[in-house]
Amino acid sequence: MSLRVALLGLLTYAGPASGYDLTKAFERSINYVWQAGHSQIYPELAKMAADGLITVEAQGTRGRKTYTITREGSDELRRWLTEHTPSGPVRSERALQAFLLPLLEPSDALTVLRRVEADATARLRELEELFASARDLGAEPGNVGDFALDLGIKNTRTTVAWARAAAETIEATTRTAGDGGTGAPSGE
Repeated sequence: MSLRVALLGLLTYAGPASGYDLTKAFERSINYVWQAGHSQIYPELAKMAADGLITVEAQGTRGRKTYTITREGSDELRRWLTEHTPSGPVRSERALQAFLLPLLEPSDALTVLRRVEADATARLRELEELFASARDLGAEPGNVGDFALDLGIKNTRTTVAWARAAAETIEATTRTAGDGGTGAPSGE
């Protein structure tokens, strides 16, 4: 359902668009919070048209179709936004790694955490640059995508802080275990 809603949202925001245009818009915006490729988008557009949520406004060369949202599609988008409660647990490979991290040797766990921190730091820079470029272009706060971008920045900052704290915990535990539990540095 979320892909359908994302496409309805893009059509509402950007206006009539082809499958190619929607795929490119998806890559530049929604892809930061929900991934889908053209192999998923095109079949979903066909289903949405069959369900009356969108219509083919124009058909061009080589079968290029320009879609527009229908009243039913607008109603579905509004209904989802106002009535839908997002599902509880999110499938997250990072959370699964965090859950299973204690199964690794401390040195391997630290390697994982440093990689998570580095990846999250790079992602944070990317998101902050997106935010800054939107402001540089004169975009006012509260535009489509702004709240998701803000959430992404805050979540990513939390991931960086978590990775650092988890690494510190593992390092402290390793030092304590290495000194026989006395708290003195090992080798003394």
